[in-house]
Amino acid sequence: MIYNFLSEYLSIIIFLFLAIFLSIGFVIANYLASPSNPGPEKLSAYECGFEAFDDSRMEFDVRFYLVAILFIIFDLEIAFLFPWAISLGGIGALGFWSMMIFLGVLTIGFIYEWKKGALEWE
Repeated sequence: MIYNFLSEYLSIIIFLFLAIFLSIGFVIANYLASPSNPGPEKLSAYECGFEAFDDSRMEFDVRFYLVAILFIIFDLEIAFLFPWAISLGGIGALGFWSMMIFLGVLTIGFIYEWKKGALEWE
């Protein structure tokens, strides 16, 4: 009984152990091989807009939050397009036009955000 269970799942167990071993090995190899010499260029503000090692209770510009929310909204809508595109042959005209309405509403929202200047950076 247990032999049948192990023989069916042996390849999955080997794959999991190999993945864990390789992941830990790559992290250790990166830690050992990479130089650690932070300079002023590496410690400067990159994309976040504020210094990396500053007070955590400082003012945060709301534009970062707005851009992040807009990215999540429009990025998640792409997740709806993949299953729809795969099953397009089976869902017929109703599925097609319902997705067109969905994409139309999404496009109107995008145009609204664009006209309001939410995507502009000063």
